[in-house]
Amino acid sequence: MDKFHNEILNKLETAIHELKIAVDSPLQQIEAIISTITQSLSEVKEYVLQKGFSNEDEEIRFFKHQKPVIVAKLIYYNATLVSH
Repeated sequence: MDKFHNEILNKLETAIHELKIAVDSPLQQIEAIISTITQSLSEVKEYVLQKGFSNEDEEIRFFKHQKPVIVAKLIYYNATLVSH
């Protein structure tokens, strides 16, 4: 799970960085980033549903530490969208 989470997080960070460069309109930029984050969360959900967790500690670490990192980005960009 750690390897998958790191890959998703790196891919997400790269996509966000690229969108910040490629999209000129701040509003469109934020909307595209939110869409990308939502897609990443869907990928994480699919992975968890298919693979599950190897033990209880892995499950706790996922819900306490790993998933909140991605969800925090979604909350941040949603708040940014509202403020525009």
